[in-house]
Formats: sequence, structure tokens, C-alpha cells
Amino acid sequence: MPPIFKALATITVWTLWIGGWAALVIPMVMGTISGHLFTIGVVPPLYYPIMFAFSATCGILAVCAMKLRQMLQ
Repeated sequence: MPPIFKALATITVWTLWIGGWAALVIPMVMGTISGHLFTIGVVPPLYYPIMFAFSATCGILAVCAMKLRQMLQ
């Protein structure tokens, strides 16, 4: 596998991994800081479950992409 593809795969995995953690942590922090300090109005009822599902999906995709990268070496 050429080095450029390894680098692109690694960048993709790290982007998914960090994005997944950010999607998990940021809503929790926003919810605990003085009752939704960074939102205007009321948070939609499905906001937290959707962000959790997005975070889990990003984590799973990151693990799958890293396994694929390791298999292609």
C-alpha cells in the first residue's frame, strides 16, 4: 500500500475518532453549563440521543477503518 493511502487512512481514522468524542462530550458540557448556555431557546428532545448515536457511529467507523488499514498493509 503506498504511503499516501496510509496517511489518508490515518487522517480519516483520527478525524472520525476525534469527531465522535467531540459529539459525545460537547452536548454533555453544554447541558451542564448553566442550563444550555450556548443554545437559543429549548433544546429539541431528540438532540442528545441523536448526538450519542452520531458519536457511536463515528467510533465504530473509526475502528472499522483502522482494521481495514491494518489488513491492507
